[in-house]
Amino acid sequence: MINIIWVTMLIIGLIFAGINGKMPEVNEAIFAGAKDAVTICFGLISILVFWLGMMKIAQSAGLLDGLAKLLRPIATRLFPEVPSNHPAMGYILSNMTANMFGLGNAATPMGIKAMQELRRLNGDRDEASRSMITLLAINTASITLIPTTVISIRMTYDSVSPTEIVGTTILATFCSTVGAILIDRYFYYRRMRRR
Repeated sequence: MINIIWVTMLIIGLIFAGINGKMPEVNEAIFAGAKDAVTICFGLISILVFWLGMMKIAQSAGLLDGLAKLLRPIATRLFPEVPSNHPAMGYILSNMTANMFGLGNAATPMGIKAMQELRRLNGDRDEASRSMITLLAINTASITLIPTTVISIRMTYDSVSPTEIVGTTILATFCSTVGAILIDRYFYYRRMRRR
Protein backbone atom coordinates (compact mmCIF):
# COMPACT_ATOMS: atom_id res chain seq x y z
CA MET A 1 0.00 0.00 0.00
CA ILE A 2 2.82 2.42 0.85
CA ASN A 3 4.44 1.74 -2.53
CA ILE A 4 1.20 2.70 -4.28
CA ILE A 5 1.00 5.94 -2.29
CA TRP A 6 4.62 6.88 -3.13
CA VAL A 7 4.24 6.06 -6.84
CA THR A 8 0.99 8.03 -6.98
CA MET A 9 2.62 11.06 -5.34
CA LEU A 10 5.58 10.81 -7.74
CA ILE A 11 3.36 10.61 -10.82
CA ILE A 12 1.15 13.51 -9.66
CA GLY A 13 4.27 15.59 -8.94
CA LEU A 14 5.76 14.88 -12.37
CA ILE A 15 2.49 15.65 -14.17
CA PHE A 16 2.10 18.87 -12.18
CA ALA A 17 5.72 19.88 -12.95
CA GLY A 18 5.26 19.07 -16.66
CA ILE A 19 2.06 21.10 -16.92
CA ASN A 20 3.59 24.13 -15.16
CA GLY A 21 6.94 23.97 -16.98
CA LYS A 22 8.91 23.12 -13.83
CA MET A 23 10.73 20.02 -15.12
CA PRO A 24 14.21 21.69 -15.04
CA GLU A 25 13.68 22.43 -11.31
CA VAL A 26 12.54 18.84 -10.73
CA ASN A 27 15.65 17.47 -12.47
CA GLU A 28 17.86 19.80 -10.42
CA ALA A 29 16.14 18.72 -7.19
CA ILE A 30 16.53 15.02 -8.07
CA PHE A 31 20.28 15.34 -8.60
CA ALA A 32 20.76 17.58 -5.55
CA GLY A 33 18.77 15.09 -3.46
CA ALA A 34 20.86 12.18 -4.75
CA LYS A 35 24.07 14.05 -3.88
CA ASP A 36 22.77 14.86 -0.38
CA ALA A 37 21.72 11.22 0.12
CA VAL A 38 25.23 9.98 -0.66
CA THR A 39 26.77 12.61 1.65
CA ILE A 40 24.42 11.66 4.49
CA CYS A 41 25.05 7.94 3.95
CA PHE A 42 28.82 8.36 4.22
CA GLY A 43 28.36 10.48 7.35
CA LEU A 44 26.06 7.84 8.85
CA ILE A 45 28.41 5.00 7.96
CA SER A 46 31.30 6.61 9.81
CA ILE A 47 29.37 7.34 13.00
CA LEU A 48 27.59 3.98 12.98
CA VAL A 49 30.85 2.11 12.50
CA PHE A 50 32.30 4.07 15.42
CA TRP A 51 29.35 3.38 17.75
CA LEU A 52 29.03 -0.26 16.68
CA GLY A 53 32.72 -0.61 17.52
CA MET A 54 32.08 1.02 20.90
CA MET A 55 29.17 -1.36 21.45
CA LYS A 56 31.46 -4.31 20.64
CA ILE A 57 34.01 -3.05 23.17
CA ALA A 58 31.22 -2.53 25.73
CA GLN A 59 29.96 -6.04 25.03
CA SER A 60 33.44 -7.54 25.45
CA ALA A 61 33.90 -5.59 28.70
CA GLY A 62 30.56 -6.89 30.01
CA LEU A 63 28.88 -3.46 30.10
CA LEU A 64 26.01 -4.54 27.86
CA ASP A 65 25.38 -7.60 30.01
CA GLY A 66 25.37 -5.33 33.06
CA LEU A 67 22.90 -2.97 31.39
CA ALA A 68 20.73 -5.93 30.36
CA LYS A 69 20.73 -7.11 34.00
CA LEU A 70 19.63 -3.64 35.09
CA LEU A 71 16.85 -3.64 32.48
CA ARG A 72 15.72 -7.24 33.17
CA PRO A 73 13.45 -6.38 36.18
CA ILE A 74 11.78 -3.65 34.11
CA ALA A 75 11.44 -5.95 31.09
CA THR A 76 9.92 -8.78 33.13
CA ARG A 77 7.27 -6.38 34.44
CA LEU A 78 6.57 -5.00 30.97
CA PHE A 79 6.41 -8.51 29.46
CA PRO A 80 4.83 -10.71 32.17
CA GLU A 81 3.86 -13.45 29.66
CA VAL A 82 7.49 -13.99 28.61
CA PRO A 83 9.50 -16.35 30.84
CA SER A 84 12.66 -14.57 32.05
CA ASN A 85 14.94 -17.28 30.62
CA HIS A 86 13.19 -17.46 27.23
CA PRO A 87 15.20 -16.40 24.12
CA ALA A 88 12.58 -13.71 23.42
CA MET A 89 13.57 -11.91 26.63
CA GLY A 90 17.22 -11.87 25.53
CA TYR A 91 16.28 -10.38 22.17
CA ILE A 92 13.99 -7.84 23.85
CA LEU A 93 16.80 -6.75 26.18
CA SER A 94 19.27 -6.52 23.27
CA ASN A 95 16.76 -4.45 21.31
CA MET A 96 16.18 -2.08 24.23
CA THR A 97 19.93 -1.70 24.85
CA ALA A 98 20.73 -0.95 21.19
CA ASN A 99 17.90 1.59 21.04
CA MET A 100 19.19 3.30 24.17
CA PHE A 101 22.47 3.92 22.37
CA GLY A 102 20.70 5.21 19.28
CA LEU A 103 21.67 2.23 17.16
CA GLY A 104 18.38 1.62 15.38
CA ASN A 105 20.15 -0.36 12.65
CA ALA A 106 21.52 -2.75 15.27
CA ALA A 107 18.23 -2.81 17.21
CA THR A 108 16.07 -3.77 14.21
CA PRO A 109 17.37 -7.35 13.77
CA MET A 110 16.99 -7.94 17.51
CA GLY A 111 13.44 -6.60 17.42
CA ILE A 112 12.58 -8.87 14.48
CA LYS A 113 14.03 -11.90 16.29
CA ALA A 114 12.12 -10.94 19.45
CA MET A 115 8.88 -10.71 17.46
CA GLN A 116 9.51 -14.14 15.94
CA GLU A 117 10.06 -15.64 19.39
CA LEU A 118 7.01 -13.85 20.78
CA ARG A 119 4.95 -15.20 17.91
CA ARG A 120 6.08 -18.73 18.81
CA LEU A 121 5.02 -18.07 22.40
CA ASN A 122 1.68 -16.91 21.01
CA GLY A 123 1.14 -20.26 19.28
CA ASP A 124 1.98 -18.86 15.81
CA ARG A 125 -1.38 -17.09 15.70
CA ASP A 126 -1.90 -14.17 13.34
CA GLU A 127 -3.29 -11.96 16.12
CA ALA A 128 -0.62 -10.02 18.01
CA SER A 129 -0.14 -10.89 21.66
CA ARG A 130 0.05 -8.38 24.48
CA SER A 131 3.85 -8.73 24.54
CA MET A 132 4.14 -8.16 20.79
CA ILE A 133 2.13 -4.95 21.03
CA THR A 134 4.15 -3.78 24.03
CA LEU A 135 7.44 -4.47 22.24
CA LEU A 136 6.29 -2.53 19.20
CA ALA A 137 5.26 0.43 21.37
CA ILE A 138 8.51 0.45 23.35
CA ASN A 139 10.67 -0.07 20.27
CA THR A 140 8.97 2.81 18.49
CA ALA A 141 9.15 5.25 21.41
CA SER A 142 12.42 3.93 22.91
CA ILE A 143 14.49 5.94 25.37
CA THR A 144 17.63 7.12 23.58
CA LEU A 145 20.70 8.17 25.55
CA ILE A 146 22.95 8.86 22.55
CA PRO A 147 21.14 9.82 19.30
CA THR A 148 23.95 8.66 17.03
CA THR A 149 22.07 9.04 13.75
CA VAL A 150 21.01 12.63 14.43
CA ILE A 151 24.46 13.54 15.71
CA SER A 152 25.92 12.10 12.49
CA ILE A 153 23.55 14.12 10.31
CA ARG A 154 24.35 17.28 12.26
CA MET A 155 28.08 16.60 11.87
CA THR A 156 27.64 16.04 8.13
CA TYR A 157 26.02 19.47 7.80
CA ASP A 158 28.75 21.18 9.88
CA SER A 159 26.73 21.87 13.01
CA VAL A 160 28.62 24.03 15.49
CA SER A 161 27.61 21.72 18.35
CA PRO A 162 26.23 18.44 16.99
CA THR A 163 25.83 16.88 20.44
CA GLU A 164 23.81 19.68 22.01
CA ILE A 165 20.62 17.69 21.35
CA VAL A 166 21.53 14.85 23.73
CA GLY A 167 19.75 16.33 26.78
CA THR A 168 16.56 17.18 24.93
CA THR A 169 16.63 13.78 23.20
CA ILE A 170 16.82 11.96 26.54
CA LEU A 171 13.91 14.03 27.89
CA ALA A 172 11.78 13.67 24.75
CA THR A 173 12.36 9.92 24.40
CA PHE A 174 11.73 9.38 28.12
CA CYS A 175 8.36 11.14 27.75
CA SER A 176 7.53 9.19 24.58
CA THR A 177 8.41 5.86 26.22
CA VAL A 178 6.33 6.59 29.31
CA GLY A 179 3.48 7.71 27.06
CA ALA A 180 3.74 4.56 24.93
CA ILE A 181 3.69 2.31 28.00
CA LEU A 182 0.71 4.15 29.52
CA ILE A 183 -1.27 3.99 26.27
CA ASP A 184 -0.36 0.33 25.80
CA ARG A 185 -1.53 -0.50 29.32
CA TYR A 186 -4.69 1.60 28.99
CA PHE A 187 -5.84 -0.25 25.88
CA TYR A 188 -4.83 -3.62 27.34
CA TYR A 189 -6.86 -3.13 30.54
CA ARG A 190 -9.75 -1.63 28.59
CA ARG A 191 -9.83 -4.71 26.36
CA MET A 192 -9.64 -6.99 29.41
CA ARG A 193 -12.60 -5.21 31.05
CA ARG A 194 -14.72 -5.73 27.93
CA ARG A 195 -14.05 -9.47 28.06
